[in-house]
Amino acid sequence: MESGYVTTPFGRRPMSLGMLASQQLAETIEPGMKRSKWKLFRAICEARPALGVTDRALTVLDALLTFYPDDEISEEKGLIVFPSNAQLSLRARGMTPATLRRHLAVLVEAGLILRKDSPNGKRYARRDRAGAIGDAFGFSVAPLLARAVEIESLAAQAVADRELLRVTRERLTLCRRDISKLIMTALEEEISGDWEGISAMFRTLLARIPRVATAEELAPLLDEMGLLRAEVVNMLERRIKTQKIDVNESQSEHHKQNSNPDSIYELEPSFETKQGEKAAADNNPNAGPLEERRLKQQKPSVGMSNRAGGAADPGAGPNLKSFPLGLVLQACPSILDYGPGGSIGNWRDLMSAAVVVRSMLGVSPSAYEEACSGMGPENAATVIACILERGGHINSPGGYLRDLTRRTERGEFAIGPMLMALVRANGPTARQAS
Repeated sequence: MESGYVTTPFGRRPMSLGMLASQQLAETIEPGMKRSKWKLFRAICEARPALGVTDRALTVLDALLTFYPDDEISEEKGLIVFPSNAQLSLRARGMTPATLRRHLAVLVEAGLILRKDSPNGKRYARRDRAGAIGDAFGFSVAPLLARAVEIESLAAQAVADRELLRVTRERLTLCRRDISKLIMTALEEEISGDWEGISAMFRTLLARIPRVATAEELAPLLDEMGLLRAEVVNMLERRIKTQKIDVNESQSEHHKQNSNPDSIYELEPSFETKQGEKAAADNNPNAGPLEERRLKQQKPSVGMSNRAGGAADPGAGPNLKSFPLGLVLQACPSILDYGPGGSIGNWRDLMSAAVVVRSMLGVSPSAYEEACSGMGPENAATVIACILERGGHINSPGGYLRDLTRRTERGEFAIGPMLMALVRANGPTARQAS
């Protein structure tokens, strides 16, 4: 391009300061500078968002570069391409003339090409007698060569940003998975702590993650999730250390019996005995903890023996008469969906459904086994059905079941009022037993 040469667009197209700046920049090409046109084009594709061009505009630029005769762009070989609209449209995947003109204007505004219009607006080249091009009118790719270093730098930065975003997203995904499963473990193992508050904090962090985010937006969220994960891990590690201490003490003092009937063992079934059961166990010198538990189940509870005539009150202790199955299903219709084939026709079906629901609610096998031993399998299945029906109001189903089991053993809990309350809550349209 001639030094100090300024060209204005043909026809009604206006001149702009940006176009003038691009022409001035095109005059600053260092002598001998060369670039592979296709490598430079790939760099432009990488840096497309920073350059402010669309993918359709890059399709037009790709077509323009096919008209450049050599693989390397250099001043020695000329910087003007002059295809007709018909030829350019064919190489631009059949783009219509109007669309073609619009995307050519985008490339000019982005400072990637320049227009060098002829007096009549046509694109052509004048050749000398030897066939060499003397002057040409069309589109100049001089800005590509002048901005090659800038474009390559923008492309490298775009690649680095994309890699950083990928790594940040991976770390965030792993952190989310860790927190979710650690909280689930804590709830299943019934570890003490404000897990409801921690879960709420976790949900708040998840809600703040944008659908389309940059690495800079995700970095502070990753830091906060990392702190939350560290706190959850610390709470679980403290529980593990406490368990080790309890196991060591239990192994060194296993010959001692626990005389406190109100003590709580959250991880294993308890084997403590009441006064009457202690005497029965003392009569059998070979009776161990399992034998003591069997005697305890055979002995009516204190609350039961205090009733008139010793009549068994349904749902008030172990080995007691259960409520009618139809009443249980009327009070707890949700359990029907978990029965064999989606229905419950007998107590065996209800107990099978209770095992499925127990796992779904996160109740540990030891807690359910303790309930079956303390209440009887039918009543334990009934309580699981009630917990399922009231699931939205119970934060820790496993802890709640253990508490009901202990209250049953002390004669302080009856299933009847719970069933009647659910019958009233479900109303007359509740599903009936099949």
